[in-house]
Amino acid sequence: QEQLVESGGGLVQAGGSLRLACAAFGRSFISTCMGWFHQAPGKEREFVAAIKWNGVNTEYADSVKGRFTISRENANNTAFLQMNSMKPEDTGVYYCAASYSGLVLTHEDDYVYWGQGTQVTVSS
Repeated sequence: QEQLVESGGGLVQAGGSLRLACAAFGRSFISTCMGWFHQAPGKEREFVAAIKWNGVNTEYADSVKGRFTISRENANNTAFLQMNSMKPEDTGVYYCAASYSGLVLTHEDDYVYWGQGTQVTVSS
């Protein structure tokens, strides 16, 4: 059974950094688009970043451009989200998602597989 497991969340001060990881289990996710989504307290889940199967093509939400970097290691079935210059508004649950597609997907409805989420809290 396919499964995505996030890790790396925690508490960080504003201006600090965190690196999230998403490990995929159950089958190879090499040919998938993998993405990260953020759900702030009391708000809808929103797109953060996505990366094509080739590890080259990426998309970012405007709010994280220049601060966050998505990457992947296909050999280890793992994706990462490096978050720098973090802000209090980055607080929330971060979800990893994957879908078999040759495109870079930015809408949550396009994703089939989801992790359980990892909590990130940025203190001011």
